[in-house]
Formats: sequence, C-alpha cells, structure tokens
Amino acid sequence: MDDLKFVRVWFSDPDLPPEAAVWHHALDDVIKVIVPLPCQCGYKKLADLAVDKDGVERVRSRYEAVMSLPLGGEGPMVLAQKPRDLTLKRVEACKQLRDAYRNRLAENDFDDQGRTWLERRLQSIVKVLDNLQNSVQGPLMQYAKDKSIGDIIPRNLQNLALDLVSVLRSLPDLRTRPSVNRRKNLLGDVLRLNSAISSDDFDIDKLIPLLSAVVNEESDDIIWSKILAVLVESTPPPKRLPILDQTPFLHTTSSFVNSSEQRKHVDAVLKEELGSIYIGVPGFYEAYFSGIEGLEEAGATVFRRCQEGHNPLFTENGWRDWPESAKEREVLDWLSGWVNKLRNMAIEEGYTVTSQRTVFAQPARPLEGSTADRKLDVGIIRDSEATNQRYDWSHILVLGELKSNPKEDSVSKTWRDLGRYAREVLTAQDTRRFALGFTLCGPSMRLWEFDRVGAIASAPFDINKDGLQFVSAMLGFLRMNNEQLGFDSSIGSTSEGKKFIEIIRDGLSERLILDSLMKRAPCIAGRATTCWKAHREGDKAHLPLVIKDSWQYPEREEEGKLLAEATEKGVVNVARYYYHETVHVGGIVDDIRGNVRKGLDVTQATNYRPPRSQPSSIANDIVDTRRMGRAASNTGRKRSSSRVSATLPPSKRTCSSSASESGHDPTIQNRIHRRVVIRDYGIPIYKAKSRVSMLSALETCIEGYESLHTKAGLLQGDISTGNLIVNEEEGNRSWPAFLIDLDLAIKQQRERPSGARGKTGTRAFMAVGLLLGERHNFNHDLESFFWVLFWICIHYNGPESKSRTVPQFEKWNYVDMEELAKLKLGTISDADVFRSTVEANFTEYHTPLVPWVLELREVVFPNGKIRKREDKGVYLRMRQILRSAQADQNVLA
Repeated sequence: MDDLKFVRVWFSDPDLPPEAAVWHHALDDVIKVIVPLPCQCGYKKLADLAVDKDGVERVRSRYEAVMSLPLGGEGPMVLAQKPRDLTLKRVEACKQLRDAYRNRLAENDFDDQGRTWLERRLQSIVKVLDNLQNSVQGPLMQYAKDKSIGDIIPRNLQNLALDLVSVLRSLPDLRTRPSVNRRKNLLGDVLRLNSAISSDDFDIDKLIPLLSAVVNEESDDIIWSKILAVLVESTPPPKRLPILDQTPFLHTTSSFVNSSEQRKHVDAVLKEELGSIYIGVPGFYEAYFSGIEGLEEAGATVFRRCQEGHNPLFTENGWRDWPESAKEREVLDWLSGWVNKLRNMAIEEGYTVTSQRTVFAQPARPLEGSTADRKLDVGIIRDSEATNQRYDWSHILVLGELKSNPKEDSVSKTWRDLGRYAREVLTAQDTRRFALGFTLCGPSMRLWEFDRVGAIASAPFDINKDGLQFVSAMLGFLRMNNEQLGFDSSIGSTSEGKKFIEIIRDGLSERLILDSLMKRAPCIAGRATTCWKAHREGDKAHLPLVIKDSWQYPEREEEGKLLAEATEKGVVNVARYYYHETVHVGGIVDDIRGNVRKGLDVTQATNYRPPRSQPSSIANDIVDTRRMGRAASNTGRKRSSSRVSATLPPSKRTCSSSASESGHDPTIQNRIHRRVVIRDYGIPIYKAKSRVSMLSALETCIEGYESLHTKAGLLQGDISTGNLIVNEEEGNRSWPAFLIDLDLAIKQQRERPSGARGKTGTRAFMAVGLLLGERHNFNHDLESFFWVLFWICIHYNGPESKSRTVPQFEKWNYVDMEELAKLKLGTISDADVFRSTVEANFTEYHTPLVPWVLELREVVFPNGKIRKREDKGVYLRMRQILRSAQADQNVLA
C-alpha cells in the first residue's frame, strides 16, 4: 500500500480522455488507478491518481498538481443545492468526491493493490465528510430536539430534510434495492427526492412524519416505512411497467447507427452486450485444442527440445530471457521470437505447421477496417494475406492482450479490452462464427473464446511454471484448421475463390454463389446478422437472391417459417421466401452450447454464481425494512460485473413454458445459427437516387408493413434504415421497395412471450412508448417510420455522400431507454421546438422535406403527444402525406 502515492492533477490534453493521455505520455507503468472527478476548467479535467512512489516526480513534471479540491472558478463541481455557507459547500464537494471514488470502485478493473488504495482513500474521504456534516447537522438536530417539529420554520425544516437525504444517499444498499417508482433503483428515488425538496413548490409538511420519527429515534422499521411513504408520495407518477408478456429489449453494439464509436461510449454498451463472462471453465483447453491432430505429441516433443542442451531454453526457473519487468514492448519482442522458434522446431521435428502464420506485434499502429481507431497488442495472423505490411482486422486469426501485472488477469477491464478486439475480428470476417484469443498478464496466461452469447475462458497458468501448456497452446494456434479457428465450414469455396453454399430445395440440390457481402452486424453477442448478395449457379439471368445468416434464441419462432407464411398469404412489399435451414457445422447443429462451446459447463466456472431467487413482487422486497435497516449500518462492496450479470433474466426455456416453469439455469444462454434465403434484392432506403425515390420507397414499405399486419397478423418489430429497401436496378424483378428482417417479428395474437432472454432493436428508431415499456403495437412501428425519415434527413446529404455523425443525436445510441424516451419527447412535444430542430439539423439536400416532416409529426404525435390508442387510420394519413410530398416542386427540383 505504501508503494502507491496519492496525486491530484489537472489533465490538460484537450483531445484525450485521462486514460488515453496516460498511455500517450508513457505513464501507464507508474499510474495504477485513475479516479475522474466531476470538475472541469475549460478543457482541463481533474482526476485523482494512485502513483508508484518512484513515479511521482514523473507525473508531477508532466501534469499540474492540485493540493486541494477546487470549490470555485470556471466550471466548478455542480452542487446539488445552493450552499448555505462555506461549510455546506465543502460538504457538497466532499460528497461528490466520495461518489466519484465509489463509482470508480464499482468498475472493478484494477488489481488488489489498486483496490486497497481506493478503499483507504474512500474511508478517509467519508471520515472527513462525517466530520463536516456533524459540524453542520449537530446544532440543527439539537434545535429540532429542543422544539416540536411542527414549530420549526419551513426553511429549517427544509434544511433538516436535505441533511437527512444526504445521509440516505450514503447507504450502501440503495443501489441494489428496487425503486418504488419504477426507476433504476431506490437510490434514484432518493436523488429525485433531493431535487424535489429543493424546489419552491414542494410541500414540506409531507416530511414532518419522517423527521419526527428520526428526531425521536424511532425503530428502523418505523423510520424506513416513513421513508418509503415519502419516496412514493414525493415523486411524479411512475412510467408504465414494461409489459410482462413481451420479450425485453437488449442493448448491443450492433444497434449503433451513424456513430463515431468512441471507446468511452462503446465500452459501456459492450459490457452490457457481453453479459456474464465466465472464467476458469473446466475442460476449456481440451475442448478447443484436443481435436488438433498430433498436437499433444508435437507439443511434448518441442517442449522436450526446449529442456535439452547445456543452455536450455526452459529450466525450473522458467523461460530463458523472459523479461522480468514484463513491460509490453519487451514481452512483445520475447513472444514474437519464441513463437517463431517453437514453430521452426515443430517443422524440424516433422510436424505440420501453417507456415504463413506469424505473430502480429504492432501495438502502436491502428488496424484498418474499424470505425474508430483500434490497436491490437498482439495476435496471430496470416502473414501472406497482407499487402505492403498493412494489416487489417480480416488478417487476425487469434487475439492477444498483454498486461505487465499478473493481478490484471482477473480484472474485468482486461477481459473487455480483449472483447473490443474480438468485436472487430468478428465484424471484419464474414464467415467467422467465434474468435479465440489469449491474455498474458505478466507470466500468467489465460485462453479465451468469444461467441454470439458472450465469452468464456480457461483457468490461468504461469508460462514459466507450466512450459508444456504454453508450448501446446501456441503450437495449437499455429496448427488449427479454419473450422477450429471459428470459421463456417458450411460455406465452401470454388477453385476460383468464389464462396458458395449448397442447399436442397424442393428435393433438388442447388449451389448458391455468394457474389458480395451486403451487411455484417458489428457485435460479439447478439443476432450478428450477415447478408450476402447471391445467385443460383447455372442461372444465366443471375436473378438476385439474398442469403442471410443470424444467431437466434432457440425459443424464438424461425424467421424462415414466418417469411414462408407471409409469402403464402400474399403479403406485398415484404421480402419473399426462397429457402431456410438450420446451419450444421461438423455434422451437427451449429449452436453455441453444443457446437461452438463443445458442451462446456459454465456453471463450473470459478466465477459462476447461481441466480438468486426472485421475490414474487417488488412490494415483497420493499417491505423487508428490518433487513434494509440492518444493511444500512454495514459497509457494502459492489459485486463484480460477472456476478451482477449472473442475475440476468432467463434465456433457456422451452417455447411452452414460462421462466418459473423452466428447470434450466436462467443465466445459461444459447443461440442457434439460422440461414434464410429471400428472392428480393435492393439497397437501403437512404441510398435512394432521389428524394422522390426515397419518399416513394417509404410509402411502399408502409404499405408492405400494413399488408404484413393485416394478412399475416405479424408486426415487423424493427423498422430501421437498414430494413427498408429500395430496388432501382433495371431488370431486377424484386419489389420496387420492400421490408426485410422478420427476426424480431411479433405475432399479434401471441399469448405469452417467446421466452428468449431479449431482443435487440435499433434504438434510434424505437417508438417512445416502447422505450417506456408499453405493449408493442402497430402504431409503434409506424412511429419508427417517422424516426427513420427524421434520421435520414439529418445524417445523409444525398445518395452519393457519406453519412455524418451529429453529436446531438449520436448519444441516442448510448443512453438508457428512459433517457432516450425523454430526448425524443423533448424533440417532438412542442411544434416550434421541433421546427427549429429540423431546420437547424436537416442537411441541405433534405431541406425541401422540412414541411412534410412537420406534417408527419402532427399525424404520428397528435398535439405533440404519443398515441395512447391504436389507430389504423394512421396508415393512410402517413401514405397520403408522403405521396403529396413526391409531387412538391421543391422536392422534385
């Protein structure tokens, strides 16, 4: 502990967050923990640092040190209330300092030394805060005891109440207790109460029963009952509960649209997307490496050679020339050299190794092919595929992440760092089903697998103690075939290099040639939709087909069956069915549990926690005030991300049983690899050649949606820029415009949810009501058509232009659903505000559409409000406006 020193500094790098600035200035070897503080002066940002004692002067020489917490100046910490005096101002600043440390502790991405430093700093801050609060509250509380609560003037009552809320906010159990007002947790209710008390129109008399109970030192049960009563009464009516018979929405990185994908935004969503990450899964090595022919013998032979001679490569002390400091550059050089040595020795001993594979070690150079710059520490690549030594994510076969400290092996930040790289690899390689990788933290190595459910990892091993394991793992990565590396062997390749699939349709064999990649959803866990333009081999007309692969929850109805049903019922302007199947790889169904993860049991993982039983209602959990009171007196520690994730909703159920009826562990998910072929092809609506063409396509797609709804009883469920297609290709027999993607389609008469863990929609286009938890109906999807047009007009400046990123709307990709609902309501609720928004943000190309979008707003949001009742007349009124817009001379110009 004494090796870490406290330093508070201003970060003065205008374009870099503190974490990136530390790395950029090569201070990451001495700065162990960064605690960002909610204080900014211009572009300067304040942060507390845990610094190795030998590195303090280096840090002070680079950054401006601060001896105290700023309370004034430009951009001071935002205070929850106006300070009554300097002491109260210190109290509020100290509270925010405490909260910053609590939030940092909750991230759990540091080693034990860093945790100890944070906890001791937090204890010191809390002690100072207690003393400050006692100096303020003591006289006031004594004043309250000396007088009857009812006789205290309102201003002092308000001060008493604010002091009490300050105490409530510090209770560790509030973040885990359910809200009484449908917020995130009980802490959200308390924070809302704080702002309510500070307002001028708050009825202070509501607090008298609670304050009396506190001043009279009543029992915990009585005090908590008064607190909960105040929280319920003092907050506005709650938003509607999410409908219990529809599948919940999930937030994944594949839902981003027109985003710069900055790390600060992506990481939070990626953490939610990955969910439970299981480490120490028994049998991991055997599952992924035992099938490599001759690996066990090759590994033993090569390792035996490493131990021979007068100056052996491996001794009881570990590997020769291993850099004891384990600094990144030194380890990279060591690893690159040794892997090549191991490969050469294997070849010399007569074992087959893919000679083109080599170690990639260019951590300072971003790899090409990602939206934002991403740099990979180390990996194994196909060297023969690179041109002029320029590598991109499509070359990466195995991912690697290096850390100098062995304790970082068990830190979730290390896992997510590798996860960011896995997302890039799985996105860039269109036939990749899963990705393998490793972390090397000091000499501690762990093997990893990322797939469409999340990630699992082996137990760690010390490469200097278990040299044979290291040799076998590295040779395994060099010798794996494509299927073992995670590529889809159901997709073949001709001698000319053309990809194809083979199907049996109507009893006849067909070969479908994949002409080009149309879409690859950028994510790790999720549906991971991939689409290729294709044609049937032997078809001289090359009539276009579209092949779509995706990973579906087994509980969901198959999209192929829904498409076949819609086609059979004569639905118009919706992609028409051609074929569907469940993909088989290695002769068995391609699912995550049985095929990709080889039947590994994650309930045996070292960090697995059985799901806690859920109470029958929120009320049952709230009324246990005695337990809550006891918890309030204890110091709590945040669970790690993996433990919190272990309480996620059920996913493995049968279609006919509810969660409570299922005997499966609800934390263990599965997805199945499905394939659908459709016989309609086009381009996304935002690429339409003209404004009129786009408006016509939008009108036609609404007609298609209505046809799907009325003829097949289906709600499409994910109206987005990528799912509205226009056909402007001469000779193409596809619909002129049409809807695609029934992955998330909902049968309107369904009596119960599918049982799937969740569904992912494109959040930027979600209806406000859905964001607030309403039951899905067709008016929600019609609202999504409105948001699609709104979004296109802001982000595209014509068919030939690239899309742009607009910060005001980019946040729609990242904020939680309740905040997004508020942002959307704030956009449309007032006609003048909406007009100024579109006039300020529509691109020049789409400016002629402003009056028509204003008209659509009146139809979709009557009087600026979301619709509470279904209205089938909206179909016709929206189409009429779009048809009229197509005749507008300004639109035609």
